[in-house]
Amino acid sequence: MASILDEYEDSQIIRHPVHPSRMAAANMIGITHSGFVNVRLEEEKPIFNKQRIDFSPPEKINHFAVCNNQLCMSLGKDTLLRIDLGKPDQPNQIELGRKDDSKVHKLFLDPTGSHLVISLTTNECVYLNRNTQKVRSLSRWRGHLIESVGWNKVLGSETNTGPILVGTSQGIIFEAEISASEGSLFNTNPDQYFRQVHSLEEDGKPAPVCCLEVERGIESKCFIIATTRKRLFQFVGKLAEGSEQQGFSSIFAQNQELLPSFQEFPVNMGYSEIAFYTSKLRSCPKSFAWMMGNGVLYGQLDYVRPDSLLSDVQVWEYTPDIDFSFNKPISIVLTQFHFLLLLPDRVKAICTLNGQVVYEDVFPDKFGALKKMIKDPVGGLVWIYTEKAVFRYHIQRESRDVWQMYMSMNKFDLAKEYCRDRPECMDMVLAKEAEHCFQNKRYLESAKCYALTQKYFEEIALKFIEAKQEEALKEFLLKKLGNLKPNEKTQITLLVTWLTELYLNRLGQLEAGDPKNPLFMDTRDEFRHFLCNPKHREFFYNNRSTIYDLLASHGNVDDMVYFSVIMQDYERVISHHCQHDDYSAALEVLSKHCDEKLFYKFSPVLMQHIPKKVVDAWIQMGKRLDPKKLIPALVNYSQVGSAQQINETIRYMEFCVYELGVKEEAIHNYLLSLYAKYKPDSLLLYLEQAGTHASEINYDLKYALRLCAEHGYHQACVLIYKIMELYEEAVDLALQVDVDLAKSCADLPEDDEELRKKLWLKIARHVVQEEKDVKKAMNCLSSCNLLKIEDILPFFPDFVTIDHFKEAICSSLEEYNQHIEELKQEMEEATESAKRIREDIQEMRNKYGVVESQEKCATCDFPLLNRPFYLFLCGHMFHYDCLFQEVTPHLTTYKLNKLEELQKKLAATTQTTKSRHRPKEEDTVSLGKGQGSREQIKSDIDDIIASECAYCGELMIKSIDKAFIDPQKFDEEMSSWL
Repeated sequence: MASILDEYEDSQIIRHPVHPSRMAAANMIGITHSGFVNVRLEEEKPIFNKQRIDFSPPEKINHFAVCNNQLCMSLGKDTLLRIDLGKPDQPNQIELGRKDDSKVHKLFLDPTGSHLVISLTTNECVYLNRNTQKVRSLSRWRGHLIESVGWNKVLGSETNTGPILVGTSQGIIFEAEISASEGSLFNTNPDQYFRQVHSLEEDGKPAPVCCLEVERGIESKCFIIATTRKRLFQFVGKLAEGSEQQGFSSIFAQNQELLPSFQEFPVNMGYSEIAFYTSKLRSCPKSFAWMMGNGVLYGQLDYVRPDSLLSDVQVWEYTPDIDFSFNKPISIVLTQFHFLLLLPDRVKAICTLNGQVVYEDVFPDKFGALKKMIKDPVGGLVWIYTEKAVFRYHIQRESRDVWQMYMSMNKFDLAKEYCRDRPECMDMVLAKEAEHCFQNKRYLESAKCYALTQKYFEEIALKFIEAKQEEALKEFLLKKLGNLKPNEKTQITLLVTWLTELYLNRLGQLEAGDPKNPLFMDTRDEFRHFLCNPKHREFFYNNRSTIYDLLASHGNVDDMVYFSVIMQDYERVISHHCQHDDYSAALEVLSKHCDEKLFYKFSPVLMQHIPKKVVDAWIQMGKRLDPKKLIPALVNYSQVGSAQQINETIRYMEFCVYELGVKEEAIHNYLLSLYAKYKPDSLLLYLEQAGTHASEINYDLKYALRLCAEHGYHQACVLIYKIMELYEEAVDLALQVDVDLAKSCADLPEDDEELRKKLWLKIARHVVQEEKDVKKAMNCLSSCNLLKIEDILPFFPDFVTIDHFKEAICSSLEEYNQHIEELKQEMEEATESAKRIREDIQEMRNKYGVVESQEKCATCDFPLLNRPFYLFLCGHMFHYDCLFQEVTPHLTTYKLNKLEELQKKLAATTQTTKSRHRPKEEDTVSLGKGQGSREQIKSDIDDIIASECAYCGELMIKSIDKAFIDPQKFDEEMSSWL
């Protein structure tokens, strides 16, 4: 694969042979193994593209000047042609109007293209402004042959040049100023003043001032460069603020005390020329190239240096084909990376980076000898002219091959700067830089560069392995890892594993020496930073078993724990702490990450050693933990554990019951067992707070009863019997504890008086027979109204006198008498009520109503007598069927079903009555029975339908909250009204 420079040089060799050293330099660059394929779809355009201007001058071209797209040329003896390159079709021709033998010596055009100074061979000068057609004489300049002009780039404008410097053939430097205005009545000259400021010499004699350049630096510094045939002078001074218009006299005055700084070369070819390169318009030049007798002096301009403006100076000596006897160099132009040298028949381009001739263009003889080469600093074009033709050079992508030059010079930073947008070139530069660093044993820098190239991964890795440079290999792998894309999972996994192995090897070596070594600590921090890199987290996680194996094989426990934390593999971390008896650290990890499953798994171990801290952690977790799953840990260690473990177990159970409100039966049963064994004082309190009804209880009543019975907690058993509603057992057991407790149990069955009486009899028998306390027995009578004196008399022994319960007997007799009187009164009231009822029935039998013929049904408003009807005492009258329809919707489901059944029976009896067959004698009896049954059915129907008036009875009151229209039929009813 050939590089751009190779192809370019090959094309140039075909056109014009080049010096052999050039080919050698190109071959030294070499081609690296790169992943890029450099394919050109079309031929690269040359950097220097020559174009002949379609212009045939009417006369010979004597001189030529161009600046800011303004072109001026001297034709023949007395003609001046001006062309605005923005409007090339509108040339402007002016006659100088000189009648003597004077000829144009040189043309000087300022950077704005507005001011043209024409130097004549008769030691005269004329001036022409771009906006005028009139040539004006510079009378103050007369008597001097002008060789150079140093324009003022800061103060120059279209109408005024500002202070400028003028160099003559006699080595005198003048300061002058030209104004394009017409001036006053008494001063019509354009030159405002013309005064000498300095003079230059060579070998003790005046020497022509070949070139002048004026530049402004920082802090009001001013730099003036002047050249003669063999010398280059520098004048550096500082202008006072506001003194710019006063000119440059002060600069030269500052250098009078000391000899001016200059560089001199021995060979004199009769003239010299200096060129400057400016990267941006209206900025200071960055580099220079001075064409003189010994060759070309070129370098950079440093405006900060106090002693000299020139830096990095080199001399390019003329090649052997340049002979002053017949082809002396004529002009020089400087570009960013080349200077162009004009010879009588050709143009040579020399690269300023390596001094090699990279371009040579020979002009045909038909155009005549080349006379001058000028560069337009604004447009960047290079112009060359002969007496018959004008040529123009376009400089395109001058920096495209510069990277190779810098690369061959080992200036890799600059090389990379000029191939940023060309990845295939950048890869070659990085590969060369990496190889250079490797050869110079700068392995880390080499690794960083190798990682950015497309060279074979295995080849580079083997290089570092063979050189035993693990640190460099690690750096290379890290950089490669950072450049991989997320979808390259296999490569990332490989590099992550390899780097882990390298880090572990390095840590092992450092730890073997001195574990407190700062290098060891830094390496460990670096390794841990690598492990917790979020970009590689997924790959570490998927390959964590391999990483664990590596860490284990190196015995690196601390980093294994650290890696486990990163992977959120807290089970491994906690196991490690437990194995090393660091239970507090294990609990800290548990509490920090709040993993319920891990709590369930490790709580048994932790509870055995740090019960208080474990219970505190459980309580802090609150409802996130299921207490039932913690019971194995609690049960296991509370049986054989210390008092602290038991107390902490009870504390957590109480938290679950009272704070969390846990309803799990197992929790409550376990708490009961703990109370029964270790805290009996809290047992009764717990049972009382747990509730008095079976539906409220969360523990197993039978289990609780058996537990309390085994431990002899009778009072607790009584309480449980009460909850289970086993009142006889409760009273029997309570009598063994306390009679008052038994009394409280005896009153509990409120709805069963017989049981209550039985329970109280048990208490009374116990009091009489066991305690032999008659007074207490009498108190039982007063406590329960169900007991009578006669109920407890059999319990007393024979020797007891009546005096002990005389009052009770009297009280009982009085109650009996009172009860008899109440019964008599009730009987009298019942007799009187029965009498009144019989009178009402007799009165109802004789009651009747009169129905007029014009009476109408209260519902349908039709005559009442047309169909069977009902008459109510309130005066409302209804047809049978109307009343039926009115009442039916309000009947209950039961009554509706019964009414439907009665109607079916009535229809059946009616059908039998209407039979056409004549009944026999035996049928007559059955018919009479059927007739009676039919009347009974009608009576039952009347009881349902006509039990009360549909408008005045309870039925109407109950229907007050019902809608007038059924909601289901509302839409239908509403549409019928529309």
